[in-house]
Amino acid sequence: MSTDPHPIRVAIADDQSLVRAGLRMVLEAEPDLVVVGEAADGREAIALVETLDIDVMLMDVRMPEVDGIAATESIVAAGRPTRILVLTTFDLDEYAFAAIRAGASGFLLKDSRPAELVGAIRTVHAGEAALAPRVTRRMIELFAGELPGAAATSRAPGLDTLTPREHEILIAIAEGRSNPEIAEQFFLSESTVKTHVGRVLQKLDARDRVQLVIYAYEHGLLPMPGSS
Repeated sequence: MSTDPHPIRVAIADDQSLVRAGLRMVLEAEPDLVVVGEAADGREAIALVETLDIDVMLMDVRMPEVDGIAATESIVAAGRPTRILVLTTFDLDEYAFAAIRAGASGFLLKDSRPAELVGAIRTVHAGEAALAPRVTRRMIELFAGELPGAAATSRAPGLDTLTPREHEILIAIAEGRSNPEIAEQFFLSESTVKTHVGRVLQKLDARDRVQLVIYAYEHGLLPMPGSS
C-alpha cells in the first residue's frame, strides 16, 4: 500500500489471472501507485469505473464477452475521468489502435519492462499520452480512410481561439514531438510548453494529446500519410 497521501489509483482489466497478478506485483512495489481493483473482462472493467475512483485503467483489448474496445468506448462516453492505458501483445495491433481511437490515452506492450509500465501510468495520469511517434503515425495510417483530411482548417472547431504559438504547439504535438522536443524546437522552457499544451487541450476540448493528433489530421492541419 502506498504511503503517498494521493497515490495514483490503478485498476487492471485482463482475462488472464496470472497477467493481473504479475501487474499487481509490479505496481504495488511503487510508493505512488495503488491497485484498487481487477476485472476479468470489459463488462467488469466498466462496473469498476462506475463504482470506484480510478485514475488509470490498464485495459487488455482482447477479452471475452465485452472486449477492451467496447469497454473503452463506454467509459469515455460516460464522461468518466479515468484514463485508459491499453495493454497489447503486438506493437501494431489494430485492436489496440481501435481502442486508442475510442478514447484510450495510449498503449503498452505486455512484455514491457516494469519501469516502462510504471512510467506510462504516470504519464497518462499527468494528462500526457503514452504513444510513441511511430505508433502515432501507424494509428493515423490505419484510420486514414475514414478521416476527412481535406477538411478546411477554417471550419475546425476551436482552432480560431488558439494563439499563433498555440497553433505551432498543436502542429508539433500532431507530428509526435514530446514536450522536451517542442521546448528545444521553439526555444522555450518545458514548463512553458506544458502551459501551452494545457491551454490547447482546454480550448479544443480535447481529453489528451492523442485527441489532439486525431484533431489535427481530421481538420487537414497536417497532410495524410502517403499524400504529397
